[in-house]
Amino acid sequence: MSDLSGEIIDGRYELLKLIASGGMATIYEGLDLRLDRKVAVKIMHAHLADDEKFISRFIREAKAAAALSHPNIVAVQDQGWNQSGIPAVFLVMEMVEGHTLREYLFERGALPAAEAIRFLIPVLSALEAAHKIGIVHRDIKPENILISKSGRVKVADFGLAHGELIGNTLTVESSVIMGSVSYLSPEQVQRGVADSRSDVYAVGIVAFELLTGQKPFSGDSPIQIAYRHVNERVPAPSSIAAEVPPLLDLLTQRATSVNPDERPRDAGEFLSQLLEIQKEIDPQRPQLSLELDIPPAPIREKSRSPRRAVSTQSDSPTERIETMAPKEKVQKSKRKETTKRVKRNRTIAVIFLLLLASAAWYAILGPGTRVLVPSVVGGNVTQASATLTPLGLKTEVTKVFDEEINTGIIISAQPAGGARVKEGSTIHLTISKGIERYSVPSLKNLSADAALALLKENSLIAGTVTQAFSAKVKSGLIISSNPSSSASVRKDTPVDLVISKGPEVVPFDSYIGKSAEQALNELTDLGFDVTPTYIYSDSVAVGAVIAQFPDGGTSAPKGSKIELSVSKGSALVFIPNVYSLTQAKATTLLQDLELQVTVKTIGNKAIKTVTDVSPKVGSQIKRGSTVVITVG
Repeated sequence: MSDLSGEIIDGRYELLKLIASGGMATIYEGLDLRLDRKVAVKIMHAHLADDEKFISRFIREAKAAAALSHPNIVAVQDQGWNQSGIPAVFLVMEMVEGHTLREYLFERGALPAAEAIRFLIPVLSALEAAHKIGIVHRDIKPENILISKSGRVKVADFGLAHGELIGNTLTVESSVIMGSVSYLSPEQVQRGVADSRSDVYAVGIVAFELLTGQKPFSGDSPIQIAYRHVNERVPAPSSIAAEVPPLLDLLTQRATSVNPDERPRDAGEFLSQLLEIQKEIDPQRPQLSLELDIPPAPIREKSRSPRRAVSTQSDSPTERIETMAPKEKVQKSKRKETTKRVKRNRTIAVIFLLLLASAAWYAILGPGTRVLVPSVVGGNVTQASATLTPLGLKTEVTKVFDEEINTGIIISAQPAGGARVKEGSTIHLTISKGIERYSVPSLKNLSADAALALLKENSLIAGTVTQAFSAKVKSGLIISSNPSSSASVRKDTPVDLVISKGPEVVPFDSYIGKSAEQALNELTDLGFDVTPTYIYSDSVAVGAVIAQFPDGGTSAPKGSKIELSVSKGSALVFIPNVYSLTQAKATTLLQDLELQVTVKTIGNKAIKTVTDVSPKVGSQIKRGSTVVITVG
């Protein structure tokens, strides 16, 4: 679309300059000629003006924002069709002079938790007002969050909004294409549906980006990114920025859950939980304050020096005549006394003396005696030495850690580039040692005092200390640490410690005379290692406990062994009547009684049966004894 700067829309709005252009509309800085105030004028591209669907969406944006009155929402002031000039559908909004949150993130990168919360609170406050009247934004992203020069945070672009007040005509495809894929909730991608929890998801992604300086997912195409939002859980911000407070870390994970039911139900609930976390992080901060959302902090603006006022005041003509009259008489008399040639010679002499004095000052006292220091910031020591040494300057190096500057790069120089110093002076260079990281030492099986000393030695501090039972680690020694050993962390990172209380001692009952199955189940559930041994007993029923070691009614450490002697019944058995049974049936019956069977065969019958048993039927013998049967 051609630049319409200079045009007057609807006989009222003069387009001063183009601010931004998108796929659907172009935004201009304008002047409301009727009220003499700056405005932002959004004009739909000409090729879309005949598309009823796009015009409907354009008008819906005006209705959505006009239905909301909130200090953190960009106000819509007018909407219409230009009838007096170039055909155009336009929207007039308040002019927010400043920058977007995206530009702020490009400038600052990851933000401290307290500062990130100060950006999120006004955004959630604006969405809370929208959700209360049934309006869902559906396109929350850093590009649609504006920060004015005064520090006011404002949510813009309700173009994808829908709700009872404004209708809902967008299809699944159009919402996915028009929305920003990195901030779309899984339900928007899969089903094209959105409610207040979809806005909560988008704010959760913005929170992740504020805390870590990066988006949670990347990919070669928007489809890949959308797929990851649907099929992967957004990682915890603390997995990238370890200093994120646990409560804020947990809230961000809840807000970005794939399941909408696990998120805060709307922006109001999200906001109340965030305010509670803000109290935890900064309890001294006044909760009721008249201050703006964030401190005013313009980004890379060109300095604008005010023009100096030039006084035009002069004496009155009469005063000038009276003042100048005596001087003119004197000058006339001097001209008579001094020739032009003498005056010229005097002037030349004065100029020559001034030049001579200036040259002497420059060479002896002024900058001529000094060396101009070149800028070496951003290079390495080798490059700096090659630049400074030929000028007769020395270097002195100090190394410091830096989270942003790569190892070996010069962070600053003192005196800085552009200064003038005497030849032979020393330039003090501050060199980056890179990011400061320390490896968590192995603390397992150390005493608490030894662990604390080792943490201090490695520039770390003790975090939360808890106790737990352990059958493997002696009482008073470290069971585990978090972060675990060998993890690379920042200086003064707290390391949580778990200290052993020794094995847990558990009381248990006596199971003598009781079911062995009951004893085995209950003792195993208590954490003991139970070993049953099965023996014969003429006095204890089959399956009952004969003896137990250690005895019941006492206590033992969890995991210790308990031995049970279990009855197999009597060692004696009566020989049953197996006469007339086939050889196979008789053998099986006797073997079931744990008796050994020997078979003697007589006669030539096809089907042989038992004709004799030895020892005789009814005899009592020990299990394992041999019984001879005769079949024929």
